[in-house]
Amino acid sequence: MKSLQDWLEDYGESHQNKTNVIIHKICVPLIFISIYFILFSLPFPLEKSMYFNWGNVAYLLALIFWFRVNVKLGFSFLLFGFILAFTTFFIWIVWFYLSDRAMLRYSSIVFALAWIGQFVGHHIEGKKPSVIKDLQFLLIGPIWVVYPRRRKTT
Repeated sequence: MKSLQDWLEDYGESHQNKTNVIIHKICVPLIFISIYFILFSLPFPLEKSMYFNWGNVAYLLALIFWFRVNVKLGFSFLLFGFILAFTTFFIWIVWFYLSDRAMLRYSSIVFALAWIGQFVGHHIEGKKPSVIKDLQFLLIGPIWVVYPRRRKTT
């Protein structure tokens, strides 16, 4: 298993252009949250709740990865997961009036627009997105957005 620093350096290789970095700082969180919203919106075998939904199932699998990369990071994402679950449930009740279809529709629009932004950023950068090399970079992107960058010393 790669170290956290190795993951961040690998991800950072195709994210050097300042404009691309700014686009990623906006679009990666939008993609991350919209994926959770989309999964939350899908029908679940049990009664939908803040705890029982597909978003939490996927998030639990992602937590396993994050804990394996770095325990401190895992706990940070565990805390964020509780906040995300509560916020999503609240938004679903208040803003979408318990409508899975409306939440799915708007989340899908945000998801698509954010990915378009990502590809524009990589076009500007002139490099392919890291996720094409390894799908695990989908779980590294959110870390890279918030993790303080360290300059490489050569």
